[in-house]
Amino acid sequence: MPAAVRTAVFPVAGRGTRFLPATKAVPKEMLPIVDRPLIQYAVDEAIEAGATRLVFITHSSKRAIEDHFDQDADLEHALKASGKQAQLEALRDIIPASVSCVFIRQGEPLGLGHAVLCARPAVGDEPFMVHLPDDLIRAEPGCLRQMVNAYDEHGESVIAVEDVPREKTSSYGIVAVDDAQRLRAIVEKPSPESAPSTLAVVGRYVLTGTIFDKLETTGRGAGGEIQLTDAIADLLEEQGVHAYRFDGTRYDCGNKVGYVQAQIDYALADPAIAGGLQLK
Repeated sequence: MPAAVRTAVFPVAGRGTRFLPATKAVPKEMLPIVDRPLIQYAVDEAIEAGATRLVFITHSSKRAIEDHFDQDADLEHALKASGKQAQLEALRDIIPASVSCVFIRQGEPLGLGHAVLCARPAVGDEPFMVHLPDDLIRAEPGCLRQMVNAYDEHGESVIAVEDVPREKTSSYGIVAVDDAQRLRAIVEKPSPESAPSTLAVVGRYVLTGTIFDKLETTGRGAGGEIQLTDAIADLLEEQGVHAYRFDGTRYDCGNKVGYVQAQIDYALADPAIAGGLQLK
């Protein structure tokens, strides 16, 4: 049985420029889907998957994320005094008492690979999850729970994938797999003509601690950044990595269309809201 996966890493240092001016003062991860911010959905998914330690790779502009997961005694007192018990319980349920939070600043935006490497002091050599909150996945059980189950079965790293149109391969890491769904190759943002497949990596990973050694020696790749994709390609030389086709619906909330689609679908799925909506 492989080592238990107890840590989840959330790279949340990006500036969210696609959503300016909304994200000028509000982190993109704090943008709400109905009544909960994106980062809350991410944390809930990780906790469901067994995470008891949450590591946030942040930026100095992201204090709102730390505040969201911190206790607000004044607000709790006000809710209690007003008899708003349901809201008080929702506030107290943001993070279970058994789960700890670690916040690490990424001083310079050097890419996803660098952000994950920043988590090494908190993670050590243990296996861990990586969750990109921009990729909201509605699934039962959650996508990370499905992936941890696959990791427990294989004892090797697992990355979430889904098919995308060939003309969009240049926006993703693209993988080639064998019949057992183990990676043969992974390429960061290939052109449609050179892409080895249309199977794209999306924002979920379960990785062994060995990935940190690979990231330490990974140079700058696509976009002049340290790419997690390149480190995974190096990892393939000594360990297996499995591509996991998750069950669920993914919303790319890193762009406006995906974000609005998530808002609509989540609202329609909520009986307390759906009845009051009139979509023409």
